[in-house]
Amino acid sequence: MRPGPRGCKKCTVSLSIALGDKRLISRLEAQAYLGYAAIAPVTECVSLAVRELLDDYARLGNLALAKWLPRREVLRQRLGQLIGADSAHIALCTSATRGLTDLALCLPWRPDDGVLVGDGEFPGNVSPWQNVAQLFALRVDFLPKLRTRDDDEFLSALEARLRAGRVRLVALSAVQFQTGIRAPIEAVIRLCRAYGAELAVDAIQACGVVPLDVVALDIDYLVGGAHKWLMALEGAGFLYVKPECTRKLVPRTAGWLSHEEGLRFLFEGPGMLRYDRPIKSGIQFMEGTSANGVGYAALEAALEPILRLGVPAIFSHVGAYLDALEAGLLARGLTSVRPSQASRRSGILSFQPPMPRTAAELVSALREQGIIATMPDGVVRLAPHFPNGLDEVPCVLAALDIILGD
Repeated sequence: MRPGPRGCKKCTVSLSIALGDKRLISRLEAQAYLGYAAIAPVTECVSLAVRELLDDYARLGNLALAKWLPRREVLRQRLGQLIGADSAHIALCTSATRGLTDLALCLPWRPDDGVLVGDGEFPGNVSPWQNVAQLFALRVDFLPKLRTRDDDEFLSALEARLRAGRVRLVALSAVQFQTGIRAPIEAVIRLCRAYGAELAVDAIQACGVVPLDVVALDIDYLVGGAHKWLMALEGAGFLYVKPECTRKLVPRTAGWLSHEEGLRFLFEGPGMLRYDRPIKSGIQFMEGTSANGVGYAALEAALEPILRLGVPAIFSHVGAYLDALEAGLLARGLTSVRPSQASRRSGILSFQPPMPRTAAELVSALREQGIIATMPDGVVRLAPHFPNGLDEVPCVLAALDIILGD
């Protein structure tokens, strides 16, 4: 991929970055950072891009907008390359949850429409649907949790609910935040198509580490966020909507920039201030107001090394790291909740803390040993990314030996 305008020119290290290379996070204090499923450390590329933007606004004030506003199209193009979409079908937003919230408000609901969500979903993919259920008199029902064994129970329950009728939408994470289990997206889409439902995918735990192609999969809606596997900052995200689905949306969240030629009155003299300009026909009507310029600049810069390395290569590297780590955990009698099938794995390896230890105690003790892990809902979650080298695995296991031997 060719870099965008001035794309990370100062961060020359990104142009030759390799898997297992820590140069982009050289200031990170942790010996092994395994917290990418929570918040990624800021890379050198991101730091430089943010400094560049802040310097421009410090020197130029509002004139800096003329430089940075067009860069948002570069960001959309890079996001499109990441998920296999045309940039015209991507809207920038402040988070995955914000994208789902705006989408939920703009869908053409009918009273008593049904929404199916998975038990065990992150609340950001539940609350928006519960909220619109109250506004539009919808039904929200829960599907069983995805398990590490086969998908039969989940898919059977899904088909039964779809067959019962009036399911408008299925909302599902591409990767479960707690366990790292990948959803059987292709099978879910086939069932949705068979029964006339649509699929909204929360891909925040997949984008940047698990290969995704929204066109090949025929996904209707997909959201992502910047601060995890995309290695940028909190407060930035994106929403993809399939073109034919965009045409059905009702612009209930439109703002002043949702209109065609919405900026003309600021730059072209008198007579341009109008309130009758049509709403944009594309999904970018959801970019209706002043936005997080710092977050978008950070995300544009963060995507460059990910796209240069390629998500399939990153996924393979992370898988090898987790394979070695899981073997060590099992040898120590720990219980992994990682799926055995490769097709259901992600960038996450979670394990149950050994009794009588709690996840909080184990994560705290690991931190003292220089290992950063997280603990969603009582499991210990390990989530490396492309900067993590395989040479870290013995260090992580040695830290566990010290902790468990106490």
